[in-house]
Amino acid sequence: MSAAADDFAKRYSLKLADPSLLITQGLVAGRWRSAPEDSKFPVYEPASGTVLLECANFTRNEIIEAIQSAETGQKQYFKSTTAKERGALLRIWHDLIQANKEDLAGILSLENGKTLEEAKGEVAYAASFVAWFSEEATRSYGDVIPSSYRHTTVMTFKEPVGVCGIITPWNFPAAMITRKIAPALAAGCSVVIKPPSETPFSALALAELAMRAGIPSTVIHVVPTKDRSAASELATNPIVKKLSFTGSTGVGKYLAGLASQTMKKVSMELGGNAPFIVFEDADLDLAALGAMQCKFRSTGQTCVCANRIFIHRDVVDTFAEKLKERVQQLKLGLGIATGVTQGPLVNLAAVKKIESHVEDALKLGGELVCGGKRPTGLGEGYFYEPTIVKNATPDMIVSRDETFGPLAAIFPFSDEDDVVEQANETEFGLASYFYSKDVHRCMRVARALESGMVGVNVGMMSAAETPFGGVKESGYGREGSKYGLDEYQTIKAVTLGPGQ
Repeated sequence: MSAAADDFAKRYSLKLADPSLLITQGLVAGRWRSAPEDSKFPVYEPASGTVLLECANFTRNEIIEAIQSAETGQKQYFKSTTAKERGALLRIWHDLIQANKEDLAGILSLENGKTLEEAKGEVAYAASFVAWFSEEATRSYGDVIPSSYRHTTVMTFKEPVGVCGIITPWNFPAAMITRKIAPALAAGCSVVIKPPSETPFSALALAELAMRAGIPSTVIHVVPTKDRSAASELATNPIVKKLSFTGSTGVGKYLAGLASQTMKKVSMELGGNAPFIVFEDADLDLAALGAMQCKFRSTGQTCVCANRIFIHRDVVDTFAEKLKERVQQLKLGLGIATGVTQGPLVNLAAVKKIESHVEDALKLGGELVCGGKRPTGLGEGYFYEPTIVKNATPDMIVSRDETFGPLAAIFPFSDEDDVVEQANETEFGLASYFYSKDVHRCMRVARALESGMVGVNVGMMSAAETPFGGVKESGYGREGSKYGLDEYQTIKAVTLGPGQ
């Protein structure tokens, strides 16, 4: 057992079946290595606020080295494999992820804070993208197009874009990796990953399993760093032909601007301000369950999390009580602890943000239904009680700023057209949800909502087969689904003449 894994087991009573999956180095240019001068940064365990482990902290030089190695690796990888062979490698990787899901979930839970059950669910979700794109690899079809010129044929071929820069967030440290790199590898690309500094260990473990599956070490690189200029190299280096980023809209705009200088292909999955609408004819028990799923999953730290909960005035009190009953059953604590159903927030800044949102809502006339403070008896961890506030209004901060925490702000409404207008009155457009039994309303409202994804009578809609992405300032491009492979490919048109 490595020293890191041994310390891990002693402090958290979580012994890994395969301690070699707990990696604190980086995967650069084909081998695991420590950072120059043994530079490291701390990774915190959010339930205690203490250092979990230290991770290697690389510089711009190693990012450049990884990019150069990835260029060589990509050309060889694409030339030496068929789509069927790449699909087979991904299937082996999927099977290894599933075989090691307990260890992966334990690592994820401790670095991220989410409960062990949620972590297991994320690992399964992460594996589903690898399985999906293992099959999509062989379905990269071109076309034969009728030509307007006599005796010629027009054909199209889909080719890998090349080296891909991947920057992922901390809230889904396993799934955001596979959702991006599984299609890249299926298409024949190589990847250089800058994992989140809050949660780097899931990415490193997944990379180790990818290499065990037979994916070349020059095709997948994982370079942890706290250096923003190093990460920016992925957006500016001309060797990198595609940049995929998930994170805040502000950072996304900055990176997109940098990437435009070399005309990279770019996909951005950015911030959200999701509306969750419950009409007067809705099944309120189903709606309350959906609100729990999309508001309090991962302690409210998901980009598709409901941020503004619009409830028809005729049912607002009944809905609030039903939601309160469910919320009060949540148990806060260390994610790997037995019986815990709600973990901590990722850091102290996240706690302070939700505190400011709750304080602002109450000052402006909101009614506290439950929660509303940091819990006692849980030490110095980054906890905040799951909170419900009624009578929210458009002038509150929560109306325009994504809380990214366990605050359910309930906005009453009376009219369908008005609530759709309120739902759309945001620069964001990632996800929307609504509940109604009226099939005509379901179709009408689903079309009227300005978002890339709409959940109708469901609180969860993310899946490998479903296109994931937003409109407006929530970004562009789609991940997952049959469209996900296109993000890592270019189309080449070939016009074939008679030759004589």
